[in-house]
Amino acid sequence: MSNSVLFGRRKRIVIILIILAIAGCYSLLFFQQYVAEQNIRNNIFQDYRNNQIETVKALSEHMSSDLRLISSILQGLSDSSYLQQGELYGDRVENLIGERFDQINTITKIGGLFIADKNNIITYNKVAEGQRSFVNIDISLREYVNETRNTMNPVFSNGFKGIDGTYNIALTYPIINRDTGVYLGMIGVEIPSVEFFSRYGNVYEVDSQFLVTYDRNSNYVSTPRSNFLGKNLFGNEVQNFFQHNTIQNKYYQNIFNGLERGGYSLYDFGTGERLNTGYPVVVDKVPRYYVFIITPTATVYNDINKTLEGERTKFFSLIAGISTAILILILFLVKLNRILNDQINKRTKDLEESNRQLQIANNQLSNHDKLQKEFINTAAHELRTPTQAIMGYAELDSDLFDDILKHQNVMENEKLKGELTQIREFFKAISRNASRLNDLISNLLDVARIESDRINSLRLQKQRIDLVREINEALKSQLEQKIRNKHIKISFATQKIEKQYWVDADKSRLNQILVNLIDNAIKFSEDGSTIDIEIRERNYDNLSKDLHSSHDFKNDLSNQIFVSISDKGKGISDHIMPKLFEKFSTDSDIGTGLGLYISKSIVEAHGGRVWAFNNKDGVGSTFVFSLPRANNPDGSVSS
Repeated sequence: MSNSVLFGRRKRIVIILIILAIAGCYSLLFFQQYVAEQNIRNNIFQDYRNNQIETVKALSEHMSSDLRLISSILQGLSDSSYLQQGELYGDRVENLIGERFDQINTITKIGGLFIADKNNIITYNKVAEGQRSFVNIDISLREYVNETRNTMNPVFSNGFKGIDGTYNIALTYPIINRDTGVYLGMIGVEIPSVEFFSRYGNVYEVDSQFLVTYDRNSNYVSTPRSNFLGKNLFGNEVQNFFQHNTIQNKYYQNIFNGLERGGYSLYDFGTGERLNTGYPVVVDKVPRYYVFIITPTATVYNDINKTLEGERTKFFSLIAGISTAILILILFLVKLNRILNDQINKRTKDLEESNRQLQIANNQLSNHDKLQKEFINTAAHELRTPTQAIMGYAELDSDLFDDILKHQNVMENEKLKGELTQIREFFKAISRNASRLNDLISNLLDVARIESDRINSLRLQKQRIDLVREINEALKSQLEQKIRNKHIKISFATQKIEKQYWVDADKSRLNQILVNLIDNAIKFSEDGSTIDIEIRERNYDNLSKDLHSSHDFKNDLSNQIFVSISDKGKGISDHIMPKLFEKFSTDSDIGTGLGLYISKSIVEAHGGRVWAFNNKDGVGSTFVFSLPRANNPDGSVSS
């Protein structure tokens, strides 16, 4: 046999071995890809499942919070002087109920707010516009009415069908005379259950993720399957539909019986696999309702498959490129190796960049958590300080009153006058601390409205306002004592002497901005220093080059009036400046860090802007805000 024949055979064997090796490598590669995809699929689904468990818990807490808020409003009505005196109808009651009706409607749409007497007769009923109001009717047949009367406690009712065919839930609060303990009646609100729970998620479509809610009797109070409303989950009609699925039933029973909180269940009753996560809606430590998030797993896997298809396309593209490179450039392995190394380096850089972005996001989340914890601690301290002061002064007043009452017949006029003077001072201290509590609560409510993205909730009532007069009133009526205590000098300048500057603004909100910013300047000013307040009505570019470099303007402010407030304090620290107008940001040992955040939101709701910078001389800082100018009273425009 010739050498050429042997060489040919060897060559064919080598080629076959190379082909087999390549085929084996490809087979192994595809197998590895399959295993990796399965792992990715399982991990993504587990993440989705865990997120849904946390989501349903958060929804439950949100529902509990809203129900507690509505119950507290009913409690306030029950404790009102009119109802406590047995006045269950009339003009005064109508005004009071009307205010609380509107207040509850800002939380959720309600069917009616009613008062019933001790005989379960409706004496007053406030309903939505266009609906019929029923009074002087006996509602004793309603289960929640008897439960309220028998337990003398607030009631969160099971679902029931109203006169108009709408399924409702009811919240009631007994009216019990504080002095005698006598049951006078109840105050209650009826809420359309489907509309209430639709605020928290989809309750209309079953083809995507949706919410289902049950009452304490396992009856539906909201569900996309409207024919099940009011039906019992374990009744024959519902169970026949779900084919008596034991996995589903066991999970529901565990949640209803308190054997399991959270967790999940996977089951299929013939229409596709479902992922179900549930949690009780607890109010006053008692489960009142039960909410479940149900997701067709097909929608989850569709999203996962879309992600994997993209990765698979990249994978096959890479394989095709490598195969082509192997076939065409088999003799240039070194160059191919360099190309592959470049690809690896690029992917590594992409991964490092992704990790860096992820680390930044984690740091931001950690900072947010830290700020939130600091805010909670600060708010607790701010609430506790005036509360303890009020309690302390109230106790001192009580002791002084007891002493006066005990020795009033033998007490000398001078001593009596001295103790009465002390009582007056204590009452002043109580008033100051109550005002401080009210300001803090107002700030928290403003933040809640702003965070809910409800600009209308600021309820701006704009009018033409003289800005000079408004600043002077704030300095004199609200800040004069603080200015006097620190011996602060106020320099108030305008472009023209005795000129009025008219702006289009909400008077109370404008006062809130001025008090916040000027009080902030007073707080950080040294004793005896000067605070400069200036009003200008020029275009921003003419105001200061430093201001222009300190803020990026995207709106035309040529029709704005500017107010600047400068102090001689320590200035704004570098770590606070970038987040100065964010909530919880403060460089002070006192305060909650909400004033500037609220002021910025109010200014921007007016169509203005607000910014700040450290002064050129390195002493103190300046805050500037703008508001839309208004026409002069004679109709002319300020020049």
